[in-house]
Amino acid sequence: MSRVLITGSSDGLGLGAARLLAHQHHDVVLHARNRARASDALAALPEAVDVLVGDFTTIAGMRQVVEAANALGRFDAVIHNAAVGSSESRPIMTSDGMSHVFAVNVLAPYLLTSEIEMPRRLVYLSSGMHRGGNARLDDLQWERRRWSGPQAYSDSKLFVAVLAAAVARRYPDVLSNAVDPGWVATKMGGPGAPDDLAQGSVTQAWLAVSDDPDALVSGAFFYHQHRSEAHGSMHDDRFQDELLAACAGICGAALPGAGQGG
Repeated sequence: MSRVLITGSSDGLGLGAARLLAHQHHDVVLHARNRARASDALAALPEAVDVLVGDFTTIAGMRQVVEAANALGRFDAVIHNAAVGSSESRPIMTSDGMSHVFAVNVLAPYLLTSEIEMPRRLVYLSSGMHRGGNARLDDLQWERRRWSGPQAYSDSKLFVAVLAAAVARRYPDVLSNAVDPGWVATKMGGPGAPDDLAQGSVTQAWLAVSDDPDALVSGAFFYHQHRSEAHGSMHDDRFQDELLAACAGICGAALPGAGQGG
C-alpha cells in the first residue's frame, strides 16, 4: 500500500486518479485550492485520507501545501496534476507578478518538488501540446511577447516535462516521469475533447504505484501507459539546469543538488 499526494484533485483527472488509487486500497491525500473545493473533494471521495488546501497562484499558497504535506510525513508518490488551460484571452498576472499559467503549471510543481520531502516516485502531468512549446526562458511572464494562451500553455507543459527529466537525472533513486493524459473532456479540456476520459487518469496512477517493469523507469514521457516521443529539449541537460535556475530565482527555493550537474 502506498501513500500518494495528488495536486489539483478536487475534480477532473486528479480526482479520477485518486479514485483509481483509493479503490486499489492506497492511502490518497487530495489537494484543492480553497476550503469549499476541499469539501467537495472529500464528498466526492470519502475514502481519501486527507485534503490539503493551498492556492497555487501564489508562492504563499504553494508553501501552505508544502507545510501541510511535510507535516504528514514522507509520501511514496506525488502526482503533480494541478494545471490551468490554454483559454485565457489575455495574460492574467498573479499577486506575485507571475503569469497565471506559469505559476500554476510550472512554478507550483517546481516548488513542491524542491520543498516536499522527496518521495520515491514523482509524476508530472504534461500534454501532447508540449511538443509545440518554445524552449526559451527570456520572457517567462509574457511581459514582452504578444500574448497567446495556447502558446503559454504549450510552453508550460514543455517546462514541466523538462522538470520531470531534470529530477530523474539528479535523483537516480527516484522514479520521475511526465505524462500526456490525452485531450479529455474535463472542464479544462472541454466537452468536445475526443480522448477517453477514463483512460486519462490511468497512466499517472499506474506510474505512482505499479510494480510493472514498464512503470519502473525514470525520465520518460508516457501516453496511455506507453512511452512516447517528447520534445527534444526535455532531455537537454543545459536547458534543464537553466529552467531550474530560473524557477529558483523566482521563488527562492533551490532544488536540492541544483547547479551540481548530473
